[in-house]
Amino acid sequence: MELKGSCHCEKVKFSVTSHTPCPFMRCYCSICRKCQGGGGFAINIMGLHKTLKVEQGSEYLKGYRALRDKKSGELCGNIRYFCSECCHLYAYCEEYADLVYPMACAIDTPLPAVDYDDIYHIMLNKDSKANWAIAPEPNPKKHAYSEYPDISLEEWHKHNNRLA
Repeated sequence: MELKGSCHCEKVKFSVTSHTPCPFMRCYCSICRKCQGGGGFAINIMGLHKTLKVEQGSEYLKGYRALRDKKSGELCGNIRYFCSECCHLYAYCEEYADLVYPMACAIDTPLPAVDYDDIYHIMLNKDSKANWAIAPEPNPKKHAYSEYPDISLEEWHKHNNRLA
């Protein structure tokens, strides 16, 4: 499925192909929460990196590599890309060089809906989730995880017959 995306100020526009376009995983970690705009969680989806095309505004793109651990100075593996004027657009990690992770909120193409019971909640541990964020308690039977889930983005789409 071809996805079209843009930032809020519309200076940056991009497209990417995704075979996993359902926005089903909410990440409550401090990096996603803060980079996404201060909400309780962030949602990204997966696309094929080779299909990512910045169609407008590449001069406004700015990359940011967050600190995974502020005490040790360890950096995250991925680089988050933002419009320098307004918002987070997508992330890229060399470890998974074939993929790119656009933020669901940056996608303008209508995305497939997901039932609430099928949503995964990750990074719910006390060091990640904000105490004010409304989220389920960690319980793998309810798709709620202290850290990472038992399934990848692609595996979830295959399991739920949601590959595009």
